[in-house]
Amino acid sequence: MKDGEALFPANGKLYKYDVTNTSAAEPVDLENVAITDGWEEPRLLIAVNDQFPGPAIEVYQGQTVVVHVTNSLPSDSMTIHWHGLPQVGTPWMDGVSFLTQCPFLPGQTFTYRFKASHKGTYWYHSHIGMMRSMGNYGPLIIREKKPLRMKEFIMLLTEWNHDWDSNLAQLKEEDGMFINRTEIKETHSLDGAKFSLFNFHSVLVNGKGRYFSETGDNGAPLENFSVDKRNDYVFRIIAAGVQVPFRFSIDNHDITVIASDGYDLDPYTAESLIIHPGERYDVQISASADISNYWIRIVSVEADVERFGLAILKYKGATGVEPTTSKRLCTAQNKCRVVNCPFLHYPQSQNIECVTFDQLKNKVEDKAPNGPLEEDQEFFLNFAFPGLAWIPGSVNGRTFRKPVVSALTQPQEIEIECKDDCGEEKVCQCPYSIDLHHGKTYQMVFLNMGIGKGFSHPIHMHGHSFYVLKMGYGSYNATTGKIIGDNLDIDCRGHLDREKSFCNDATWTNPSWLGGNVPGLELKNPPRKDTIIVPTGGYVVVRIKADNPGVWFMHCHIELHTMDGMAVMLNESFDMHPPPPEGFPTCGNFDYSRPAPMRMPSSSTPKPHDEEKNEGPGYSKYDRYGGELGNFFKN
Repeated sequence: MKDGEALFPANGKLYKYDVTNTSAAEPVDLENVAITDGWEEPRLLIAVNDQFPGPAIEVYQGQTVVVHVTNSLPSDSMTIHWHGLPQVGTPWMDGVSFLTQCPFLPGQTFTYRFKASHKGTYWYHSHIGMMRSMGNYGPLIIREKKPLRMKEFIMLLTEWNHDWDSNLAQLKEEDGMFINRTEIKETHSLDGAKFSLFNFHSVLVNGKGRYFSETGDNGAPLENFSVDKRNDYVFRIIAAGVQVPFRFSIDNHDITVIASDGYDLDPYTAESLIIHPGERYDVQISASADISNYWIRIVSVEADVERFGLAILKYKGATGVEPTTSKRLCTAQNKCRVVNCPFLHYPQSQNIECVTFDQLKNKVEDKAPNGPLEEDQEFFLNFAFPGLAWIPGSVNGRTFRKPVVSALTQPQEIEIECKDDCGEEKVCQCPYSIDLHHGKTYQMVFLNMGIGKGFSHPIHMHGHSFYVLKMGYGSYNATTGKIIGDNLDIDCRGHLDREKSFCNDATWTNPSWLGGNVPGLELKNPPRKDTIIVPTGGYVVVRIKADNPGVWFMHCHIELHTMDGMAVMLNESFDMHPPPPEGFPTCGNFDYSRPAPMRMPSSSTPKPHDEEKNEGPGYSKYDRYGGELGNFFKN
């Protein structure tokens, strides 16, 4: 739709609904049109400043960023998370509903204020319910204060269902995915693990895509990236999607991976890159091919179906026609190298060499925090769906249940806790949290094992960028690339058959590895990230130093898995949590169990911020903060 008129796609352009001869008609200007995949039946999405995706926020390192967010939705609450930023000193600006703030309601404005602490590629997105995949996201780029060495492009990738919003998709997933009495089955990752049952029709690049069917494509407009021959360019790639990893490549061009999640890497040249939800990668290309147009390919890493998106790398001087190029032919003599594989092997027949993330190195020496680790400084965390029937996602058998208050700023009002009914072969629901003591080094072993293991989980940690010390993968059939067993470095304990264990109380198979003595750890120059894939049947060893007081969410960044409870809170340096700004909103349940107090005459009403006078049966802490429904501005 544009200016109240319906549109339709053809030949890479958009036309008004009543045009009958596109060759003689003027196409519609694409500005201010949410194109998605060109499907002609409109679908609800969330725009930011009338844009989809939202506008890029570009700032310099060290600047203070102030963002006023007004919730103009008619019936949904809102928070915004600044993905990848550690929020040092401002944990209440992290934007996680009911963990670091109360969501703000339709018509309200919340002002976020934080430091742009570290250069790199980041992004912002809503962090409440299933809203992220409805379009409420955009890029956040933090630059060094020096001239750019080369031109940069921003590329946001996501799946798109042009019929349903994500809330309906989740309900359909739980109760059965049927379309016109035809059941939609789960797809599988290339290593054989099942993806969640989330149906999508197309892949979008910066909000543009094309719907492909058995009869062809609908000719919707695609994103174009214009380059000059003999120049170098950087693509800042952001995986804003719901669940599926994508393989990024450009026909006739190598890519060089130079950064991930805000940290520079030793340059690594490859044919393609796999990127998972929540991850960001910067890649460099050289425009050294013949002057022409080339397909940029975004292909889902699925075994059962072929689902992909396209964009165009357009050399200046090339004709306006769409590319006719083909993807690289991978041969036994000239294998294709793929960076960030979530498994060790592609099928042997595809002639692809996998490069796992832990094979990459930080560009500058940045030693991991070292020293002997006590028992309470090493955690084994299994991200899984344990059980034979449908059971929500969990971490160590704890399905995360959010509090009804802001855990960071109203900790004494959290009324539910993890009790003793959680166990080795059980699943419980509670606000699972781990206490981290200030100044200590912590080693975490992320697992994806046992009866509840699933396809590779992209685990995102708020408040920190962790050091990636080692990745352990499952056992595979070297010919087919299918997984055949869990990694034997881990003892899941519990059930005698390790494949049937819930793996809620894991440890190292070799006890001598405890205390940080794992062989093969990269401690001198490990890469750093805030979002890492945990391979099916495998593990990842990471370290952080507890030097950022706050409550930090750590969760699978697959939207459905987060909603299902695959998450945990890191309660870091509790006695050092900085107090929130004056007037910070509060929230909670309301129990109408006693009569309302009598109102005092206005002349004797206590002042709103006089805590000594605001006492007695008629006083509510909401009064001191200007009411639960008040806007929050701190300028």
